[in-house]
Amino acid sequence: MRNDLPRRREEAGISQAELADAIAVTRQTINAIERDRYDPSLELAFELAAHFDCRIEDIFDPQLDR
Repeated sequence: MRNDLPRRREEAGISQAELADAIAVTRQTINAIERDRYDPSLELAFELAAHFDCRIEDIFDPQLDR
């Protein structure tokens, strides 16, 4: 699933570790999400969206075939 997490994180001026601490996951989890190697749970996606004050769809694009 494509995501806009690296850009949002960099614009906020925070590291992967700082974001991970803010939402109570590991830095490796953030890294895996940013590299499209891990699709977050719905709960984690909501936490990321809340952290960046946006909608889940603003961060994640499921690339559905339409």
